[in-house]
Amino acid sequence: MKHSQCKLLVRFGAAALCVQAFASPLAAESSSWFSRDSTTVPKSTPSRPPQSVPPASHEQAPPSASGTDKNVPSMAPVSGDNAAYMAFDQGQYLTALKLAREAAKRGEPQAYTLIGRIYADGLGVPKDNSKAYENFAKAAELGDIAGTFAAGVALADGRGVKKNRKVAAELFEKAALTGHAEANYNLGLLFLKGDGKPKNPIRAFQHIQYAAQKGLAQAQYDVAELYRTGTGTEANALEAARWLSRAAEQGLPVAEYDYAVRLLQGFGLKKDESKIPVLMQAAADKGIAGAQNRMAYLFLDGIKVKKDPVEAAKWRLIAQKHGFEDKTLDAMVAKLPRAERQKAQKEASAWTDQIRVGEGP
Repeated sequence: MKHSQCKLLVRFGAAALCVQAFASPLAAESSSWFSRDSTTVPKSTPSRPPQSVPPASHEQAPPSASGTDKNVPSMAPVSGDNAAYMAFDQGQYLTALKLAREAAKRGEPQAYTLIGRIYADGLGVPKDNSKAYENFAKAAELGDIAGTFAAGVALADGRGVKKNRKVAAELFEKAALTGHAEANYNLGLLFLKGDGKPKNPIRAFQHIQYAAQKGLAQAQYDVAELYRTGTGTEANALEAARWLSRAAEQGLPVAEYDYAVRLLQGFGLKKDESKIPVLMQAAADKGIAGAQNRMAYLFLDGIKVKKDPVEAAKWRLIAQKHGFEDKTLDAMVAKLPRAERQKAQKEASAWTDQIRVGEGP
């Protein structure tokens, strides 16, 4: 059962590769690249350093962790050393681009990263991956860690430049050694697959675990799978449950679904068993058809919820609309009294309309 929301997370151009629940999602290119990090566009000062950790030698395991301007309402004038970043934060992208170019001419590394971001996302200008990469590469050359990371993602995914996982790995490693969580995660994926780095499950686990400890939900989800399968570490069901619980708590849809299923199967943390319907509905509301179908069973059988055949039918109709097959539940819906079936259909339509409104234009 594939999850439509699991993607290769290159947020300036997402190539979708889905994760299958309980099918060792880390065995191939089935996990998620991180392409954006919180330091890509500084909020306070153009020279703000990334969170740092003691430097490690090459190939050493990571340390353990503890629109356009004319459409924007008038804002306070931007000035000073942070002007380009303030303009960007206010949505004044053309102004931010102009100021960033001026800062780049003065040799400010992070200004190139900001320019790259604007072109990568097409903010106030036509999207241009080649220009984005050129600026990320220049930022990397000048030592900006966010730019180094962004250039690595462009090379790993072949956006604006010929794909080169080996060079991407070198850039990820450079950023990872400063404690950059997303770079550690991406580097771990390369070690796991043996793409750009020699295949090394232990190194993969170390880097992905570091990112998980830094709070990346996708890394937490993946660490849970590594513990479950004993990949790069000893198999540990308790640790797998703990990390999956953390990813679910952060609202990662696939984690919410998988953890709810694990709890149903008795493989989760006992203290979390009451969360089964909450987690399952959260995943269902985010579009996971399998979770929508499981909601039908929860209400049909009264698992942690009050039995309600109409509610069960509603969720089955929603899952069916999303392409999830289940002849048993279809037969249940067909046997309902006409009035209850019509009520379920009405509620399913209302749920769909509500979700569409929530998604916005």
